[in-house]
Amino acid sequence: MPERIEWLEDGTAGGSPYSPRFGDRYRSEGGGLDQAKDVFLKGCGLPGAWAGQLQWCVLETGFGLGLNFLVTWAAWKADPQRPRLLHFVSLEAFPASADDVYRSALSHPELIPFAQALKDQLWGLLPGFHRLVFEGGQVLLTLCIGDAKAMLRELAFEADSVYLDGFNPRLNPGIWDVFTFKAVARCCRRGTRLATWTVARSVRDALTQCGFQVEKVPGTPPKRDNLQGEYQPAWTLKKSRVLPARRTPAHCIVLGAGLAGAAVAASLARRGWRVTVLDAAAAPAAGASGLPAGLLAPHVSPDDSVLSRLSRSGIRATLQQAGALLTQGHPGSDWQASGVLERCLDHARKLPPAWQPGALLADAASDWTVPATPAQLGPCSLPTDSPALWHVRGGWIKPSSLVRAWLATPGVTWRGQAKASTLVRQTSGWQVLDATGQELGTAELLVLATGHASGALADSTGMATPLALQAIRGQASWGLHAKGTAGAMPPFPVNGHGSLIPRVPLENGMAWVAGSTFERDNTDTGLRPEDTAHNLGKLQTLLPAQALAIQADSGQIQGWAGIRCATPSRLPALGPVQGQPDLWVSTGMGARGLSFAALCAELLAARLHGEPLPVEQRLADALLSQYATGLASAANE
Repeated sequence: MPERIEWLEDGTAGGSPYSPRFGDRYRSEGGGLDQAKDVFLKGCGLPGAWAGQLQWCVLETGFGLGLNFLVTWAAWKADPQRPRLLHFVSLEAFPASADDVYRSALSHPELIPFAQALKDQLWGLLPGFHRLVFEGGQVLLTLCIGDAKAMLRELAFEADSVYLDGFNPRLNPGIWDVFTFKAVARCCRRGTRLATWTVARSVRDALTQCGFQVEKVPGTPPKRDNLQGEYQPAWTLKKSRVLPARRTPAHCIVLGAGLAGAAVAASLARRGWRVTVLDAAAAPAAGASGLPAGLLAPHVSPDDSVLSRLSRSGIRATLQQAGALLTQGHPGSDWQASGVLERCLDHARKLPPAWQPGALLADAASDWTVPATPAQLGPCSLPTDSPALWHVRGGWIKPSSLVRAWLATPGVTWRGQAKASTLVRQTSGWQVLDATGQELGTAELLVLATGHASGALADSTGMATPLALQAIRGQASWGLHAKGTAGAMPPFPVNGHGSLIPRVPLENGMAWVAGSTFERDNTDTGLRPEDTAHNLGKLQTLLPAQALAIQADSGQIQGWAGIRCATPSRLPALGPVQGQPDLWVSTGMGARGLSFAALCAELLAARLHGEPLPVEQRLADALLSQYATGLASAANE
């Protein structure tokens, strides 16, 4: 359940929010706007302190109703000297509903447009990190849902400003104790400024003990004093807590113009990099990303595994990108957030116990995945008691459309028919050569995103440990709708034993897409009649009525084959290559390229620039270990 809030009538447009849990107001009697501006923004020297910076990172210990974030975002947008990127990382153990967050801004008309944009993304806030994206990717809010101390342990960045906020220390002491402040200090650099409204002696003493120099300053009425400080410990900081330096954008070459490579190019370009994307094919998305349409649906497991959690974070990232860059809702659409029905044929797909109806996380989980209803099973001609799940945020996307949109990002240049064969480390970066020894380009940074071919390219550098990548051949079947198929199709995709995307608008008509096969260690892209039969056989089990309609019109069935790349664990491989400075890899996404490409690109950019990560540290580190022993240590070199 979202946190319960009582709204007290005080004459303002929205009323005054009150927490029954803590017996305290969310904001001061004056409405909170002055407190947000004077206590936190000005208390940290903003906006002046961030003038001319490439990025600025704010850490907040209590998100509450988001007022401090909205005020900081508004100040960033109004400042001509603003940093290129604003990161705002906020902790919250008891998230309020999107409606309450929006309502809290009604008494401040200048914040309402910002609050509406925030409300639109406040869904599915299960425990863990949630990356929300605004201003075309230049304002990034990372909401960390859970106990403050646990969430702080998962952070790995250096904050420029710290907002210590939360309910009164007497009522919520856990967020104001020395252990919390030690964890906050771990996220600070020398000179990080801190601000808070409380001047309690216990808070001042704990902050001093953790290395902050603090002082009381005149407060915002009705408070007499506020507290400001700076992280200046008297001791020498341990080298183990030194994080990667913030890198200055330069030139990067990305090898591979599929989903993985195009996503990396766009993420780096948004941060100011000049990116050249090289690909062996004559057109982008010519490999595995050339599938006519692909499914977007989260992985679900009863223990909410690493794969499940990463898939949700990845889908949120992809939905943000698709919503900003692609078109939907008309005959020429590139994607559709239609929802996806997953039919549980092989075994019952169980939801985590805390997601069950009436359980603690049921409301947040219902934004992601719920048991399918008879109303969803009916259009599929399935019995109303069929075991199935409904993925609320699922849908389909044309991968090639997303690739082209990413490659159109300002700062990205794409070159086709440029097949890399050898990588040569030079003093100032990397040189890429073709099979004849001709130079294709040089750059300070090189990213491998060529699927299973990334292994051979990495080997050309002389790396000691080969990448554990496997080629996976997949053949999908598709066809244009005929009279016998159009009326038999459900209005949304279905998966679980193969898959069916029922309505994909193509240049020559509306099509269906089914499949695909999954054959390890095979790189043949020739079409096989037996694979078409295999796809239709699985569809016959998944959706008998739809399969019969398609088979009746079998003369129209066509095929597509491509080679995907997977790791032994089914998790992507993302990180720096050990022993090879400025060489990174982003690959191994298997059949979930649409789920993982955007997330991996943002993870790469975040690690490269010392930014806050979009997922918990342990989830990000799980990707580092997928393809080389000791790779996690390479990320911290």
